[in-house]
Amino acid sequence: MLDALTVAVAVSALALAAWCGHAAYRDQPTKDWHFIGMAVVSVLALAQLVVGVVQLARGERPEQGMAVFIAYLIGSFAAVPAAGFLSLTERTRWGSVTVAAGAVVLAVLEVRLYDIWGN
Repeated sequence: MLDALTVAVAVSALALAAWCGHAAYRDQPTKDWHFIGMAVVSVLALAQLVVGVVQLARGERPEQGMAVFIAYLIGSFAAVPAAGFLSLTERTRWGSVTVAAGAVVLAVLEVRLYDIWGN
């Protein structure tokens, strides 16, 4: 795994979580700007997915098992888009809370991916 990409995904996810958490604190739903932020974080997570698949295709193997690694890769890619979709159905402050929680989950998944890979 690329350490810099892992850090970039985790930090951007935490920044998104703070931003949406602040919106929830101010009793606001997710707005268009939040969805742009979610798209940026999702593109970074997609890059992480592609890098992981390429490394597996090159013959590199994670220390803690390939099935677990692939499951975490897919979960990390899906965390923020799933939270964004749920926030569309809940157009209150709880939509912002949902995105903030999904972004925190993504940051935790990135740390776990790093551990699974064996760095």
